[in-house]
Amino acid sequence: MQTLDIQRQGPVARVWLNRPEVRNAFNDTTITELTRCFHALGQDESLRVIVLGAHGKAFSAGADLNWMRAMADYSWEENRDDAARLAEMLWTLYSCPVPLVGRIQGDCYAGGVGLAAVCDIVVAAEPVQFCLSEAKLGLLPATISPYVIRAMGEQAARRYFVTAERFGAREAQRFGFVHEVCAPEALDTQVEALVQAIVANGPQAVKACKRLVQDIAGARLTPELRADTARRIADVRASAEGREGVRSFLDKRPAAWTL
Repeated sequence: MQTLDIQRQGPVARVWLNRPEVRNAFNDTTITELTRCFHALGQDESLRVIVLGAHGKAFSAGADLNWMRAMADYSWEENRDDAARLAEMLWTLYSCPVPLVGRIQGDCYAGGVGLAAVCDIVVAAEPVQFCLSEAKLGLLPATISPYVIRAMGEQAARRYFVTAERFGAREAQRFGFVHEVCAPEALDTQVEALVQAIVANGPQAVKACKRLVQDIAGARLTPELRADTARRIADVRASAEGREGVRSFLDKRPAAWTL
């Protein structure tokens, strides 16, 4: 990989954006590599959790300047195709069945906010600044918007999409975009605690829980929805993992997946 550093330790994978010299701004190569990487990781049945982080001072400055210069001369069709590749990359990360923890150690702008938004859990160092800066350039955060609006809420998006103001990690936590904020020196400890909490749970149950939130959030309370949730819990209760989990609880012993 030219733009990523991928590390694997047991059931945990760590994917690092690795272009610190340009503040981890991404280009077409980064988009292609992230798409391929997460497609492969999502198919790995032995994987329990993925951490997405970045080397260097910034998490991601958004789009690479040289890439933006090239796009300035694109036709409408070329711009659409380019945006479609970014949309596919974001969807691949968002829909990856393995839980994704975002480790945000430094400033996170524009498309970088989109990368944070597709994570299931986001941990940010206290000095981190976020910015949806597209409007400053006469653009809009269209491709990342489905994920960012879900993650920060409509009301916060109304403000920060149109003002392009910076907002800090504590403010991002206040409206729910960030789950945990900590001192920079405590970032890895906080991330590791969440990783271990996930790994301690039933592997298939965790994936089913992730999918459950994505499918149920915002859904209307219909008879079909009630039937769907009843089917899901019945499927899990009848599975080998579900039976083992209940038996281990009743027997007061560790579940098989924790051994």
